[in-house]
Amino acid sequence: MLAKVLSGALLGIDAYPVEVEVDIAQGLPQFSTVGLPEGAVKESKDRVISAIKNSGYEFPARRITINLAPADIKKDGAAFDLPMAVGLLTATGLVKEGAAGRFVMMGELSLDGRVKPVRGVLPVAVAARDWQTQGLILPAENTPEGAIVDGLKVYGVRDLGEVISFLNGAHPLSPCALPVPELFAQARQGAEDFAEVRGQEHAKRALEVAAAGGHNILMVGPPGSGKTMLARRISTILPDLSFAEALETTKIHSVMGLLPEKQALIARRPFRHPHHTISDAGLIGGGSYPRPGEVSLAHNGVLFLDELPEFKKNVLEMLRQPLEDGQVTIARAATSLTYPADFMLVAAMNPCNCGFYGDSLQQCSCTPLMLQRYKTRLSGPLLDRIDLHVEVPRVAHKDLSDPRDAEPSAAIRARVEAARAVQRERLAPFGLHCNAQMQARHIRRFCAVDEAGHKLLEMVTDRLGLSARSYARILKLARTIADLANCSTITQAHLSEAIQYRSLDRRPG
Repeated sequence: MLAKVLSGALLGIDAYPVEVEVDIAQGLPQFSTVGLPEGAVKESKDRVISAIKNSGYEFPARRITINLAPADIKKDGAAFDLPMAVGLLTATGLVKEGAAGRFVMMGELSLDGRVKPVRGVLPVAVAARDWQTQGLILPAENTPEGAIVDGLKVYGVRDLGEVISFLNGAHPLSPCALPVPELFAQARQGAEDFAEVRGQEHAKRALEVAAAGGHNILMVGPPGSGKTMLARRISTILPDLSFAEALETTKIHSVMGLLPEKQALIARRPFRHPHHTISDAGLIGGGSYPRPGEVSLAHNGVLFLDELPEFKKNVLEMLRQPLEDGQVTIARAATSLTYPADFMLVAAMNPCNCGFYGDSLQQCSCTPLMLQRYKTRLSGPLLDRIDLHVEVPRVAHKDLSDPRDAEPSAAIRARVEAARAVQRERLAPFGLHCNAQMQARHIRRFCAVDEAGHKLLEMVTDRLGLSARSYARILKLARTIADLANCSTITQAHLSEAIQYRSLDRRPG
């Protein structure tokens, strides 16, 4: 007696089909699972046996072999419990022949037969559209996540008995329908707003420039000046996620099992805020079987690193590749996986150990040697990859006591979206969507400056000793500032503003 049930497994953030083959033969009672099963898959036999018995079905006391094909890729997780149980019941004749093979199944079984939610449903649902199947059978809690995918019928079940009744035609189920536009509308509600931020007009302008061009930004200022408050609101002025971006972002969170409860789609740009004690594997990704890190969880959103110099230096240096390439490749002996990591880096730091270097009211207590050591915690190559270095000074009392609301996020976002629209039209033939992604050939073509601008750049480059990367960053910033001003050419005023956003280049060592 042989039965086959289709399921899916994850490879990176994509899915591939897994055929669960169940063979029941004469012989001494034995239950073996083959096909490179990891720990959770090996343990599934105990869950499956108890779930079948406690659901009122007879478990066959024979020699049982389950193969997970393809057999040369490791299988992990508890999502194979349901297809294994259905395959066993099909092989014993309790499920109509051929009924189980028409559906893709995922689900963890509890000992009493309930079907529990699993991670990684969305990548499987996206891939299952091309597997010539009649639908996807999922735990009820995972059904909205799978129903995001258009063109695929998704059925939610609560226990093993319900699955068997559905496959035998005794208990029909209705496919889940999900109103995607409503999810995006709900995501816009209840967000923090720039109207709550008092003062800091220079920093707000810098954040607007950063959002308009997708540039990385570092804020430097004393404790309590509002750096974290500003950073938390930057995602509210970024353009809304497209459906394709939301789908890709949700896939990453689904793989990690980090989708918020009752939230089927990440419809708002993610904001990740890891603590400075994070490890390199936690930030970039890794492990014996590679998993995404914080840079991938921040894909299409914001990665905020508060107290930047407090992060371990080797962890910060690992940011170089994702900041340049927009992806992370994790190589291990068994496999090599690439995860997307196209995020906007927002960082904050104090100007010195005590936090009051250059403060207008409180005197700095650091010695010159302490200042030098503090600054060298951040390498030059990493600072080169951060486009804007902005000073965030102490907020004056008159600004704090002003009862009027500041400019809201919606007004700033409108200007940002207008500038992004100009950039998309300009860069679409090259497969790019914002100025931060421009390479040298694009800079030469779209960032031409006049004679006065050349003289200003020459003077600044020689005086500050800028690297070639810093020079390119200034040109890209100037292009974004010109786009915000709806100006087709870069003027000296745009260059001047771009140069003032390189405060760490101007600061003495």
